[in-house]
Formats: sequence, structure tokens, C-alpha cells
Amino acid sequence: MKSEGFFTQVYQVAKQIPYGRVTSYGAIARYLGAAGSARMVGWAMNASHNDPDIPAHRVVNRKGLLTGKHHFDGTNLMQQLLESEGVEVEDNQILNFDTLFWDPGKEL
Repeated sequence: MKSEGFFTQVYQVAKQIPYGRVTSYGAIARYLGAAGSARMVGWAMNASHNDPDIPAHRVVNRKGLLTGKHHFDGTNLMQQLLESEGVEVEDNQILNFDTLFWDPGKEL
């Protein structure tokens, strides 16, 4: 699997995450038929920060933790972006994660 093509597929899924919802790296990987590639989805999200059309802030780890926040400019940008969409975050953890979770395998 070529990473450039995989990254493009990841971005196509990420662009469909609804405003105010979140998904996980693993959920995107599973949807793309690459169940063991959650880390690669993370790399794709990290590489996407120059593209404002890709809502990388809506992709978190499987427990709802903002594990990618250090890749955003500033110390709290990822959290601020989520909170601007009505997502509550406390101690780098999304509150009501199960309610806000968007599963591309079920939604797309």
C-alpha cells in the first residue's frame, strides 16, 4: 500500500467527519481495510496540517484522548478547535466520547 494513496484515502474520510463529532485513528484505518494501520492514519493527520479542508482536530485516539495535540500550532489549538464546535474537553480527554464518536464504518 503506497502511503501517498493511503493518505489521500484518509483525508477523504476525515473530510466527512461531521462538525462537532470525532473519530479515532483506528476507526479510519478499519474503514479503509487497514485495521492495523492506526499509526499511519496518525501520520497522515500530522502531514495534513497545512490543509484547512482536513479537520485533523476531529481525529483522536480510541479512548478519546487528544494524542495528536502536540502537532498543532500553540499548546491548545486542537482543544480550542474542538471546543469551538461544542466538544467538551477536560485534561486532554473528550467528554461524552461515546456519544460524539463518529464511526465511518457505520456512517459511510
